[in-house]
Amino acid sequence: MADIRIKGRMVNAIRIILDTNDHDAIRQQLAPMLQKAFPPGTLVVIESSVEQELIALIQLLISLEVQPMAVTEGILADQARAIQFPVLPSDTKPLQRVKPTKEQVVEVEPETTSDEVEKSEEVETKPARVVSHVTSYHDEILRTGQYLVQNHGDIILNAGINSGSEVIASGNIHIYGSARGRVIAGAGGNSAARIFCHSLEAELVSIAGTYCVADDIPQHVLKKAVHIYLNDQQELVFEVLEF
Repeated sequence: MADIRIKGRMVNAIRIILDTNDHDAIRQQLAPMLQKAFPPGTLVVIESSVEQELIALIQLLISLEVQPMAVTEGILADQARAIQFPVLPSDTKPLQRVKPTKEQVVEVEPETTSDEVEKSEEVETKPARVVSHVTSYHDEILRTGQYLVQNHGDIILNAGINSGSEVIASGNIHIYGSARGRVIAGAGGNSAARIFCHSLEAELVSIAGTYCVADDIPQHVLKKAVHIYLNDQQELVFEVLEF
């Protein structure tokens, strides 16, 4: 039985569960898993059933081109808090993925070479259109234990999100209500992504792997309408929106 298991929980974010503290074994087993299934910069939550040195483990994961973002409550939590590394509650049950109320899909014709055009004309077929961008709209509040994902574009929520919920998009996220859960935009490395919400009370916000947990969100923006983006130094910027 392998010493490592991977559970996907959100777009471009995974939970790595370790049953060994042998870092050579972790590298040997984990590297091919990551290369096969996950892009560089994938967000990682660490969970371990055995004691191990957290800083060395974080450095190991970074060398494997993933971005450690937190540990779960448990064996590594004290080390994490000592270095001000985020600690997330352990899940008592898996999150439930919900479907958006509706989606708007933009498709484009794929680029073709002259040879491909000639072959297409010979068999009288047209190349399939490909999805360029998708906007997901959700009209209901996102409840605790639920998550909403869009890995081809933006998400617009016409209600808020509760604590213990997650909204994840490769593009922008707009929340026309209270943002009390985890809000992850730019999943997969889109540093131009932005987050907008009517009331910021989030457990975690992240853009393209740069994250901020609740305790570190600037006090002056809490419960305000906020625009969040990355500056040129890839730091999260929180701007209060004035209406």
